[in-house]
Amino acid sequence: MVLVNPRAFEVVKDSVKKTDKNDAINLAKFLKADLLPEVRAKSEKAEKMQSLVNTRTKLVRLKTGLVNKIHALYVARGRKLKRASLSSEKRLDKVLLEQWSAIERIELEIIIEQIRSLKAGIKKLDKAIEERASKLAGYESLISISGIGSLSAGILLSVIGEVKDFASADKLASYFGIVPRVANSNEKVKTGRITKRGSKTGRTTLVQSALSAIKKSEYLKKYYEQVKARRGHGKAKIATARKYLGIIYNTLINGWVFADFNNFELAE
Repeated sequence: MVLVNPRAFEVVKDSVKKTDKNDAINLAKFLKADLLPEVRAKSEKAEKMQSLVNTRTKLVRLKTGLVNKIHALYVARGRKLKRASLSSEKRLDKVLLEQWSAIERIELEIIIEQIRSLKAGIKKLDKAIEERASKLAGYESLISISGIGSLSAGILLSVIGEVKDFASADKLASYFGIVPRVANSNEKVKTGRITKRGSKTGRTTLVQSALSAIKKSEYLKKYYEQVKARRGHGKAKIATARKYLGIIYNTLINGWVFADFNNFELAE
């Protein structure tokens, strides 16, 4: 059985003559030529974890949108406010203590109530992801890597699924969308920004974990600083995340568990 990614199979997605018979004929033709964009079938545990992560992502986006709305109200009033400060319950309380019009106050009361509800839901999901992550293959290996905790391990493993599905670290990097776009023109090869394919949550978690690891790992810090000196923080951040993903790949493939990641010492 072959699972096809409908978003990536444009012959069916953009078909003008949309009938089951016509789609079936096209699928058969491309299957025969081995050109169908397949979707990996993950384990049941990984699929359930992915579902939890997807729900968490949606709640985080909703919360971010509401935080942005509060920020917009401040900007409209000519007031200064750091978005990050709204993660604090005390700061949310202070918002309501300020002077607002009757309509603005109603808006803010509802928005803050929803933010608090979303935060509670996200916290509950975080706990569920952390608890279930420990039951996934590769969990002990990942949490032995600097920068990766229970939550980030759960998210990364839900995205990766079975690491043996990837023939190389480069294949995994492509799956995460953390490889540059390549354009061929007149025998010239140009590389651009990263493709950003795959899971945005997985990619964000990977970058955040890599930046956290830089603070502890001299090896990664040195690599980051070298790239930063040549190409700036943005490029260095992505380059380091990709190198970090290579370490993750090799760690999972080989079943390594680090006793001291910063010195690359394996547990006995």
